[in-house]
Amino acid sequence: MQIFPAIDLSGGQVVRLYQGDYDQMTIYGQDPCAVARDFMAAGAKYLHVVDLDGARDGTLANFTSIAAIARQGGLYIEVGGGIRTEERIRQYLDLGVGRCILGTIAVKDFDFTARMARTYGDQIAVGVDARDGYVAVNGWKELSAEKGVDFCRRLHDAGVGTVIYTDISRDGAEQGTNLEVYRELSKIEGLAVTASGGVSSLEELRQLEAMGTRAAILGKALYTGRLELKTVIEEVGAC
Repeated sequence: MQIFPAIDLSGGQVVRLYQGDYDQMTIYGQDPCAVARDFMAAGAKYLHVVDLDGARDGTLANFTSIAAIARQGGLYIEVGGGIRTEERIRQYLDLGVGRCILGTIAVKDFDFTARMARTYGDQIAVGVDARDGYVAVNGWKELSAEKGVDFCRRLHDAGVGTVIYTDISRDGAEQGTNLEVYRELSKIEGLAVTASGGVSSLEELRQLEAMGTRAAILGKALYTGRLELKTVIEEVGAC
């Protein structure tokens, strides 16, 4: 299973939110590049980066920080947060980013998302963020009328190959991830699923791996020391 340590950016700083709440933000670092280097030193091959400011308002507020991380090299980087146009996709891919994550736009303009998946293939993923089982958009502030698992099925049928599924209620809480929803998602044949939100133990990661989950994103559990990245990669990580 691929292990993606996470760097969430706000105002150029490395932060974590609690359950997607921008008012409950903890700063963990002033230098995103240094954090990325620490992850590499622990054996990371992959990195998940989110522009939280972009997710909320669609700007490129943290583009300079993301560009600096990409320039360092050594990591396959996926980026999300405010990517709502093909121009934005190209801007990130031109930096050397491996994959762009579409979020809000996937709900609000499904045809665009399907077109981008056909055009860019594996360089496109969709982040499906769910609260109470329903897809949330605009920095997790608004709920749509569609259930997350149903949306994932529809995305797969439209040609999207990778989905990053987050249960918002588990995100940043260190109380375990929603294993049941990943079991359900594993039934969608051919869809690569990344687990995100609340992963906080090696046992959970082993269960996710056993059910065929392609990747897992680790955030707060790394920053608080609940999980050690080097150990995780040695135990369940794959190149």
